[in-house]
Amino acid sequence: MPVNILMPALSPTMEKGKLAKWLKKEGDKVKSGDVLAEIETDKATMEVEAIDEGTLGKILVAEGTDDVLVNAPIAIILGEGEKLGDLPKAAPKPATVSAAVTAAPTVTASAPQAKVDGSRVFASPLAKRIAKQKGIDLSALKGSGPHGRVVLKDVENAKPGAPPAAKPAAAAQHMSDEQILKFFEPGSYDLVPHDSMRKAIARRLTESKQTIPHFYLTVDCSLENLVPLRERLNMQAAKGKDGLPAWKVSVNDFIIKAMAMALMKVPVANASWTEAAMVLHKHADIGVAVSIPGGLITPIIRKAETKGLTQISIEMKDYAARARARKLAPTEYQGGSTAVSNLGMFGIKNFSAVINPPHGTILAVGVGERRPVVRGNDIVIEHQMSVTLSTDHRCVDGALGAELLSAFRMYIEDPGLMLV
Repeated sequence: MPVNILMPALSPTMEKGKLAKWLKKEGDKVKSGDVLAEIETDKATMEVEAIDEGTLGKILVAEGTDDVLVNAPIAIILGEGEKLGDLPKAAPKPATVSAAVTAAPTVTASAPQAKVDGSRVFASPLAKRIAKQKGIDLSALKGSGPHGRVVLKDVENAKPGAPPAAKPAAAAQHMSDEQILKFFEPGSYDLVPHDSMRKAIARRLTESKQTIPHFYLTVDCSLENLVPLRERLNMQAAKGKDGLPAWKVSVNDFIIKAMAMALMKVPVANASWTEAAMVLHKHADIGVAVSIPGGLITPIIRKAETKGLTQISIEMKDYAARARARKLAPTEYQGGSTAVSNLGMFGIKNFSAVINPPHGTILAVGVGERRPVVRGNDIVIEHQMSVTLSTDHRCVDGALGAELLSAFRMYIEDPGLMLV
């Protein structure tokens, strides 16, 4: 009886996949355990093994095909004596289990049942299943089957090891677009397709929250000295040909400069994480989140520790204008060692921002406002703002982050130190 080979699911939430390569061609004999094809995921290349024996009669999905639905037929295996031309027009009987998925040698994530030296363990599907039940490490067994393949008797003769680890709770299933839309009455909504920017934001920040261990620190900063200094500096701005001030320093310009100075004072916190080494930056390249239609972009003030407040102000005004017109060059918004995200203009008191790799930190800035503050035994009204530092705990842990935030507050509360 002909049997369908079905597109396997490589994870509980997988709905589609790419059939990267066929390793067998039509007419080839296949037996249980033979590798038929390779399927690609974002992080690995996986192999599809045959469980049924017979002849690969028909390939239904060409290699290189994207978005192949899970459980869709991708090939047909014919039994002994069967020919493709003799089959009835009705679809072949689907197999409940027609293929097994194992990690290929090119897998980038750690693969089950792989030897320490990275070579693949060849074992029959039944041997794998029984070994898993008994807690036996297949890589420690010497196979007695063809070409050293581990078979059932090898597992039965082996001494059980530690019981298999308990399976983690199944991850929540990701709802498909169709499932989500079923919650809403037809005609009660409009669909706005994602543009490339929104897709990139979703992809990068999802990756950030899934891979970066975020740690958060919040502190209140007094603006009692900064606000009057800003006013005095702006009063001294030269007039342009149009009669308007040539520059106007904002509170955000002070924040950028203070963050840059703090990173210079605590250089170990001016870091990015890589798997091989810590990247310690020699300059403070500060990304500044700018809201634009459809998303946001983060132009970077390079070597901010070397620049005055007026230069930072002029650069940010130029970046913001070109960012909203989507005319920034990639070199102007890629990279950097940290970032500042300011929602104070919307009245937001405090929030926690998501780190944008390769940054090791990001500073979330709230509104500057008059608040009651205890000074000694008295309650006074001061101009204050709350800031929250998100750190990548792999490179900036709690104590180091606290030291950085303390330095930032020092410069904000005594802004004259930034001018010397």
